[in-house]
Amino acid sequence: MSTSADAAHVTAPRPRGGIGQSVGDSLVVAKRNLIRMTRIPEMIIFGMIQPVMFVVLFSYVFGGSISVGGSLSPADYREFLMAGIFAQTVTFATAGAGAGIADDMHKGLMDRFRSLPMARGAVLTGRTLADLVQTALTLVVLAVVALLVGWRTHENGGKVLAGFLLLLLLGYAFSWIGALIGLSVRTPEAATSGGLIWLFPLTFISNAFVPSDNMPTFLRHIAEWNPFSATVQAARELFGNFPTGYQAPDAWPMQHPILASVIWSVVIIAIFRTLAVRKYRSASV
Repeated sequence: MSTSADAAHVTAPRPRGGIGQSVGDSLVVAKRNLIRMTRIPEMIIFGMIQPVMFVVLFSYVFGGSISVGGSLSPADYREFLMAGIFAQTVTFATAGAGAGIADDMHKGLMDRFRSLPMARGAVLTGRTLADLVQTALTLVVLAVVALLVGWRTHENGGKVLAGFLLLLLLGYAFSWIGALIGLSVRTPEAATSGGLIWLFPLTFISNAFVPSDNMPTFLRHIAEWNPFSATVQAARELFGNFPTGYQAPDAWPMQHPILASVIWSVVIIAIFRTLAVRKYRSASV
């Protein structure tokens, strides 16, 4: 009798509970996903190729043909462009996050996690943290490529670092949207498609690639209040990448882009993390 009781006690350990358990479990899951990424290097390589292609294509194909602040200089456009490419890169990682979670669901890995005495939100938090690390590595490579094609910053190192941190915050916020999509579909393919469909209008109806004042009125208002645009504008301000003569639009997010970027990202995290964790819990019933 005592042997059976001891075995039951070993196989069903009590969770520690509280914030300590949640943080610890999240880091364990993040480590698991990072190890998995290193064992599949093509995931990282292919994730870097697309943004590098965007840098080269936009810099040399559109440079000199788009007016920014009244200037048609390819160098001015290149500096204006890079914040948009950086922001697009961190947001497009959302599709990969959703596909990864959908793949874990499809293979039954989520059911194994649910059987363990761990914090419910740790699985999703660990996954999004691992994706954030991969996104940061991609940004480093992309910044090096940008420097090679002529991009330069004109502010001190602290502001430049703050610009990249804002970009990563936006990417982390959007990864929770990807997590919700991954939990809501049945296959990784559907998660990839669902993760990209809404990103294209979000990134292109923005100030990422062209100034919003060149757009029709109704699109201009959408672009100026787009959370993606706020982060792009904030990054340009912190990088010192506004060309001479550029005037920011009158909309509040464009006049206060750093504050607007932080607010948008925090709100997105608060809403979609809550929805994603709730979806994860309901799926475990």
